[in-house]
Amino acid sequence: MKRRPPNRAGAPTAPGEMPSREAIAAFIKSSPGRVGKREIIRHFKLGPDHRATLLAMLRDLAGGGHVAPAGHRRFAAPDRTHEAIIVEIIGSDPDGDAIARPIEWPPGERPPRIFMAPEPAGQPALAPGQRVLARIRPRGRDMYEGRTLRRIEGTSGRIVGVFRANASLGGRIEPTDRRAKAEWTVTADDANGAEDGEVVRAEPLPGKPLGLKPARVVERLGQVTDARAVSLIVIATHDIPTEFLPAAIAEAEHARATPLENRTDLRDVPLITIDGADARDFDDAVYAEPHEDGFKLIVAIADVAHYVRPGSALDRVARLRGNSCYFPDRVVPMLPEALSNGWCSLRPDEDRGCLFVEMFIGPDGQKHRHRFGRGLMRSAARLTYEQVQEVRDAGTDTHLPIATLYIAYHALIAARQRRGTLDLDLPERLVKLDADGHVASITPRPRLDSHRLIEEFMVLANVCAAEELERVHRPCVYRVHAPPTEGKLEGLRDFLRSLDIKLPPEGALTPGDLDRVLRQVVGTPEAPLVNEMTLRSQSQAAYDIVNIGHFGLALSRYAHFTSPIRRYADLLVHRALIAGLRLGSDGLADGAVAGLEDDCAHITATERRAQLAERDAIDRYLAVFMADKVGTQFPARISGVTRFGLFVTLAESGASGLVPVGSLLDDFWMHDAIAQTLTGRHSGLVFRLAQEVDVRLSEASPVTGGLLFQILQGAPSGQPKSRPGFGRTSSRGGSGRR
Repeated sequence: MKRRPPNRAGAPTAPGEMPSREAIAAFIKSSPGRVGKREIIRHFKLGPDHRATLLAMLRDLAGGGHVAPAGHRRFAAPDRTHEAIIVEIIGSDPDGDAIARPIEWPPGERPPRIFMAPEPAGQPALAPGQRVLARIRPRGRDMYEGRTLRRIEGTSGRIVGVFRANASLGGRIEPTDRRAKAEWTVTADDANGAEDGEVVRAEPLPGKPLGLKPARVVERLGQVTDARAVSLIVIATHDIPTEFLPAAIAEAEHARATPLENRTDLRDVPLITIDGADARDFDDAVYAEPHEDGFKLIVAIADVAHYVRPGSALDRVARLRGNSCYFPDRVVPMLPEALSNGWCSLRPDEDRGCLFVEMFIGPDGQKHRHRFGRGLMRSAARLTYEQVQEVRDAGTDTHLPIATLYIAYHALIAARQRRGTLDLDLPERLVKLDADGHVASITPRPRLDSHRLIEEFMVLANVCAAEELERVHRPCVYRVHAPPTEGKLEGLRDFLRSLDIKLPPEGALTPGDLDRVLRQVVGTPEAPLVNEMTLRSQSQAAYDIVNIGHFGLALSRYAHFTSPIRRYADLLVHRALIAGLRLGSDGLADGAVAGLEDDCAHITATERRAQLAERDAIDRYLAVFMADKVGTQFPARISGVTRFGLFVTLAESGASGLVPVGSLLDDFWMHDAIAQTLTGRHSGLVFRLAQEVDVRLSEASPVTGGLLFQILQGAPSGQPKSRPGFGRTSSRGGSGRR
């Protein structure tokens, strides 16, 4: 049926018909205030099956500047962006003035930079982490000027840096955040006894509008040369809570063993936990046995809901943290140690309460049915991924169901391949520390079939959780992953086109299409970069009470159920199941349903904070590891091309850093954002994405985690000497779109 063209006010199309991008933009522009998804759905009479497409359209419209984000999941006309919005300070310019970005911005899209006007005399300067209500005005592409209207209560700026003492003047704080381009001044009276080279936390003080801003040291975290400094800097920089409320600790320490009572007795079932050798908690166990013409699988999860009751002190701290954070030398847990390493850890040969799901699958990996319950289990063994893989590879006979687990796993993998999922190959970096806490090595973390086995069992259990909550008509905290926006896909198409790889036309892309691209490059030098660029094209996964499916896994419904010891989202799913299946009085109360949308927004934010912190820690450990290798040459590959330089990634360690354009051959460098190249106008030298290069490490900063390199290749012999123009660039195709 032909779509009726919308009028300029975004007139509704036929009921239930998806409107065009132009119609949605017109409706938002014609509305007097901010517009959310609900208003759009109501206006165009859309159904639940349109939500994913609508979300992708809104992200694409915002990314293209056709509409502007205006608060939590709300949008407005672009010419109304001078209205007040909430922004967060993320850094500073060389003069010490704050740089901010909007709190709400479409996932996967690059937010604009907002240059904040200096605060009035007598007001403390804005520091990273501070949130303010600001009036913003455009200053150019992706750039705005902001002026503070009101500071948001409950958010304070955080300054984390290295104190550099000055005997007569006190000293300065060198920020550990690479986005902060200015230092902070500290008087002797405000130094709080800080010594030269100490990592400190500070707060901004009132000062003059112009020039470097004053600060007061409020906490000393230890010397920057201390092996613990990396994690301490990251935890402080990302404002990750580390102290538990005394009431929460008391509740955890008063916990006792879970009684059998009305639970299913699983203690004779040889459930086993399979985790990394460095795992600090064990919250999931698995079992498999042949059943009829297929298999019976059991996934048992620690019953955290039994100990963390709604409204308790433990519940408040768990929600505040949202999740555990993992670093090479420590973990910042969501729950106190008495639970995270105690009663909620499935230790071998100890009785533990659990929520379990029995799943029955055919030999083709298709699920036939499932059943949830509350049980009491006793882990038969705590195994590592390496141990399980060794048993499998050696064919060792054991009383544990390892062989059956692998047979069931292969059935699940076959079902996954038929479904057509996106299976990115992005090996993690494994940081190994010596006995003194110093970096001994950084290598790719091996990925074994035993890792994939656990992943497949957990994915199936998560699908069952979402299906079960829908069956009993209970609200569900879904794990959602929207399809890539067209803007992101166009950039990926441009990149793949340079490798003679084509994607299907617009509107027909599936996860399997992207996975076929990845399989084309397996074993080639371009494979790591193709995987990385495909990842960059994806939307970020999130938690939501509105189900739009999971694009990457090619699943129509998905919920996190398998790690309540380290994710608050899973605890909410457990409570919903307990209430819906009448498994106890500690389930999700009806009054708590109204707050689930806010819970989802909060835990999505804490998850992203943890991801940033964990990546930041790895980058800083890499900088520490590379600090004594300045001047060393390495083989590398160009992993990013910008007008200000090249990003390169080392082949061996995976360390990434910048080659500033000023360090390149003396030339006028032209940046082509579509072709992803830097070309010397006079030398004709071209640097392009994925190109292999030899580099020399010129600077490694453990304080900021930054690495700087120089490319060793010069102009080919016989080329004319370059003309003056050192470090100058021009840019075209900056949008990355054709």
